[in-house]
Amino acid sequence: MRSIWKRIRYRLEWAGLLIAAKLVPLLSRKSCYRFALALGGLMSILDRHGRKVALSNLEVAFGDRFSQREREQITRQSFQHFARTMLDLLWSPRLTAENFSRYIELENLEETARYGPERSIMIACYHYSNFEWLSLACGFLDLKGTIISQEFKNALLDPIFKKLREQSGHELIPRQGGIVRLYKVLRRKGRTALLVDLTLHPKMPSVAIDCFGLKTSVTSAHAWLNEQTGVPIIPAHCEPLPNGRHRLVFHPKIETAGRSHQQVAQACWNSFEPYVRKNPAPWLWMYKQWRYKPAAAVRPYPFYARPHRRFDKRIGASGENNPVSAKM
Repeated sequence: MRSIWKRIRYRLEWAGLLIAAKLVPLLSRKSCYRFALALGGLMSILDRHGRKVALSNLEVAFGDRFSQREREQITRQSFQHFARTMLDLLWSPRLTAENFSRYIELENLEETARYGPERSIMIACYHYSNFEWLSLACGFLDLKGTIISQEFKNALLDPIFKKLREQSGHELIPRQGGIVRLYKVLRRKGRTALLVDLTLHPKMPSVAIDCFGLKTSVTSAHAWLNEQTGVPIIPAHCEPLPNGRHRLVFHPKIETAGRSHQQVAQACWNSFEPYVRKNPAPWLWMYKQWRYKPAAAVRPYPFYARPHRRFDKRIGASGENNPVSAKM
């Protein structure tokens, strides 16, 4: 019986997304923006667990910098930014190489042009503001690449999102075997982009970095790919602007020579954290950013964080990272 209801739910989710993908592009830009704000505000009320995670994350990251009321306001805005990102992806069939600059400003684009005519680069991205439009804009800027796609539990949704995310020229590939495929792409002077702020299980190829002064486990795939191919890593993020517009910001190349995988991953985060400290709301605070915590943690961690033996091994007894070899 449970499997029957699950199939029905998956069908309903598919039908709802299909209808939304047809209707949202019919909205004006202003209507889409206002609808996203209303939807995000509603989500922040209905998603009690997500709100609890966000409030806990903000408290441990910023301490007493924000009052409880301010943390609640940032949480609501974070839900709104995520709603904008998803609705904007559904609206994005109206974006073209000719008109996308009306909605997306560019900053430091020259950082991508320093590495030969092929512009073979890895873009390190973050779940900050409209990360979906960051990807689409890169395609329109002739920075098309091969990107690993996280599959949905409901596989019926994958083709819809794949079509939306590939519309500016990217190629999406499944997670299984994806790193090896990216290695081959970069060896051929291709390009890719990776989200580098996702929490990864310590048994996966990962490293422990300092994020707001707290240890967290993140991917080391970009560091490994750089080590194997020499392709430079350029962080980038998207910032919200008024009236539904955005700014795509490219950071200076990460210096990787002589650095460990952990140091490369840490450098990527360090280039981004100041932006979150300045304007925290666009980051995905309702995501479990700190799933694991050191057994001898001194600072408070979120309520959901748990000790993990492998995570402690990553960190090392002295508080320094002790990378554990993992096959990519």
